[in-house]
Amino acid sequence: MQKSEIKYQKEIRVRMAPSPTGPLHIGTARTALFNYLFAKKFNGTFILRIEDTDKERSKPEWEKAIIDGLHWLGLDWDEGPIRQSERISIYQKYLEKLIADKNAYWCFCTPEEIEAQKQERLSRGKPPIFECQCEKKQRKDGKGTIRFKMPKTKVFFDDLVRGKISYDSSLFGDMIIAKNLEEPLYNFACVVDDFEMKISHVIRGEDHISNTPKQILLAKTLGFESPQFLHLPLILGQNKAKLSKRSGATTSIEDYKRQGYLPQALINFIALLGWNPGDNREVLSLAELEKEFSVEKIQKSGAIFNAQKLDWLNGGFIRKMNLNELTKICIPYLIEANLIQSGGVEVSTISPMVALYQERLKKLSEIPELIDFFFKNSLDFPKEILSWKGAGDSEVIVSLDKLANTLSNIEKADWTKEKLSEVLMPIANELGDRGKILWPLRAALSGKQASAGPFEIAEVLGKEKTLQRIEQAKEKLTP
Repeated sequence: MQKSEIKYQKEIRVRMAPSPTGPLHIGTARTALFNYLFAKKFNGTFILRIEDTDKERSKPEWEKAIIDGLHWLGLDWDEGPIRQSERISIYQKYLEKLIADKNAYWCFCTPEEIEAQKQERLSRGKPPIFECQCEKKQRKDGKGTIRFKMPKTKVFFDDLVRGKISYDSSLFGDMIIAKNLEEPLYNFACVVDDFEMKISHVIRGEDHISNTPKQILLAKTLGFESPQFLHLPLILGQNKAKLSKRSGATTSIEDYKRQGYLPQALINFIALLGWNPGDNREVLSLAELEKEFSVEKIQKSGAIFNAQKLDWLNGGFIRKMNLNELTKICIPYLIEANLIQSGGVEVSTISPMVALYQERLKKLSEIPELIDFFFKNSLDFPKEILSWKGAGDSEVIVSLDKLANTLSNIEKADWTKEKLSEVLMPIANELGDRGKILWPLRAALSGKQASAGPFEIAEVLGKEKTLQRIEQAKEKLTP
């Protein structure tokens, strides 16, 4: 099945249409990105539409979370946000037209009646379609819904990724398009909005494919021209199932932000979920994506979510950051970990600590655990980590004494990692095993099994605190 050709129109208009019923999902963010890139590619218009007609589940806080998340990712829109809840009179006009033209009708059937009929059809080996008789009865008592009289026909449409797709609408049954004249449902409101907003292309996840023929028939009945459709592949977990919290995956953009992923890394990562630039490049900025994006390179098969690749990309963007800028965005994590107080420490004080780990960081939330030892007066760690290759306590004390005596003779003005290396490396080499000196020094200064190098740590700690840490380590080994 070949992909369809894009219809180049006078104006390309696409929309991102989230429902504010939960946080910004990574799949929704990818859909927003692809719409954004498509608009940029064709110098079109990117519209944000908030589909908030579900009064019970739609919440202002979720709308704010979605808007804040898109802003954070750098996906700014040209028009909107346009809220469906503010367009009820528009939907009502089209609902009344469908009813007046006998293309829609009021249905008063109960959920129990609907389910009973579906089960009865299944028992006869027929599709579980509900065939409402309310139109014939013209009952008007009680609360009802509005059903669209589904035309019985074959529906064909060209998907820009999957090519020609066809459906038999006789298998759909008459669908409910509104709870009443003031509460339109998704398929109906979506069709009206796409027409009213002159949407040229609908770009969304493949889980919406089954909605497309229904929307096409509804649009045709209303006299609308349907937009072109492009359905993106699903994002799958490592188990090849649809990505979800149930599979243990993080799905909220806010959660990724909280964990310390950079927006540029997330954008790069989600762009590669179902698309590639056609070569071996894996690191791309948003500006590069705008330049390279093309529909032809979108794949049909599901995109596997690889958390390790996201970490790798995030680490790469962290390494490219200006140290002061990186430090600024690390500071909130140090405040949250109660290592520093808000406004209590200058960036210039923290940046040398962050610099030691800039090459190792995969996400910002790792920084407190990596550099917490810099902020403590004393370290709590098992004495065993001071031992190099099983050396006994007395042997380690000898190494620490040698370190203390040597380091105490270095002037504060000369206290640099270069000077420390110049003084200590000859001693380490004389012993025939550098670890006898360097391992207990590093462990005494950091209190960790693994950390940055001892000379770099000592330089940041300063002479006084370095000597203090060595003495504290000796005390752990002294009976």
